[in-house]
Amino acid sequence: MIWEVFRQEQAGEYHTHCGNVHAPDREMALTFAQIQHGRRKPTHSLWVVPQPEVSEVDDEAATFGGTTDKSYRWVMPYNRVDPEFAEEIAESEAEQRDADEQRSEG
Repeated sequence: MIWEVFRQEQAGEYHTHCGNVHAPDREMALTFAQIQHGRRKPTHSLWVVPQPEVSEVDDEAATFGGTTDKSYRWVMPYNRVDPEFAEEIAESEAEQRDADEQRSEG
C-alpha cells in the first residue's frame, strides 16, 4: 500500500507534501516516513495518510468563497471626495501655509 507523507518543519507552519512510502500497515508507514522524510531536514511533525484517502476539490468542482459579493471585506481606497469638503480642506491648507510664512518672517 502507498502512504502519502506530509512534513511540518516548525510548529505553527503548514504541512507540505514531501513524498510517499510503501508499507503494509500504518505502523510500518510511520516508521518508514520517519526514516525517509524526517531525518534529512528539520522536522516538527509528519502526517502519514493512505493514498486512497487523499482527495482534491478544485475550483471547477466547488465555488470557493460563495456566490455573494463580499467585496466590502477587502480594503479599497475611497476616491470620491465631497466637493464642499474638498473646498474646506483647500482653505485649511492655505491658512496653514499663510501661518507658516508669517512665523518664518517674524
